[in-house]
Amino acid sequence: MPINKEYVSRINKVFDHIESHLDEDMTLDELARVACFSKFHFSRVFAAMTGETLFQFISRIRLEKAAALLVGDMNKSITDIAFQVGFSDISIFSRNFKQYFGISAAEYRKNKLSNISQNESNHGQRNDRIIPYYCSVTHQMKWRTTMKLNKSIDVTTLPNMTVAYVRYVGPYKGDGALFEKLFNKLFGWAGPKGLLANPDLKTIIMYHDAPEITDEAKLRTSVCVTVPEDTKVDGEIGKMNIEGGLYAVGRFKVKTDEFQLAWDTMCGQWLPESGYLPDDKPCFEMYPEEMKDGVHTVDICVPVKAMP
Repeated sequence: MPINKEYVSRINKVFDHIESHLDEDMTLDELARVACFSKFHFSRVFAAMTGETLFQFISRIRLEKAAALLVGDMNKSITDIAFQVGFSDISIFSRNFKQYFGISAAEYRKNKLSNISQNESNHGQRNDRIIPYYCSVTHQMKWRTTMKLNKSIDVTTLPNMTVAYVRYVGPYKGDGALFEKLFNKLFGWAGPKGLLANPDLKTIIMYHDAPEITDEAKLRTSVCVTVPEDTKVDGEIGKMNIEGGLYAVGRFKVKTDEFQLAWDTMCGQWLPESGYLPDDKPCFEMYPEEMKDGVHTVDICVPVKAMP
């Protein structure tokens, strides 16, 4: 295996480990073991490949996760959020947050909520509407919208999924050629192994960072296919678990330049009116059909939880 692909594989394992243990103390020794490097080489390799030191990366991911929670879960105090993302000292969290975002956590929450209220007010002046209804077949609430791109929005329980992935770091918005290249690489690996023949196969794009918070040069996204749990991966192909649970699933028919409209409908219009809060897990897209005549059928999956 080319040495650069082996290094990418090891760094991706570290990314996955950090993301799933963000509320815990992590040591250099522990993360070096995950990467299968000696700790003396690991720090240099990580910094050279990511442009950040290991602990700069961990601190940034924790602060950006905290920023998302400040807006997404008003029932949590700033102190609770700081502890949830791995800070054991609120004064250190407060100092680091202000240094990174330029304002205090309290000011950040206040400003963002003010912007959300303004957006909701603007939405009220638009023609798009969210219409809830009760489905007598499934005995569940469903939603439809007057937005032509949207076909349905359901809240449903998704299972845990094991996926093989190819990861990309950098800007991706509207770059259809980038995603085609990433999926071709993934399918080129999965096809000869017979993994694409599974009738329950799901193709997924996972977004690890919030584009409104993270610098676009550091945005992490993974293109994925579902695989059996015991699938062996290597090189640039990684493997991870997508946690199941309660998700809002909105189906849209969109062209490549209309994805943002679909996401805005889910997160900016449906979510504030739904009675649900966003849960602390990544959002992702699932593709139940192949693209046809330049139109994608996509299920936008947003983890949610009931309001207390």
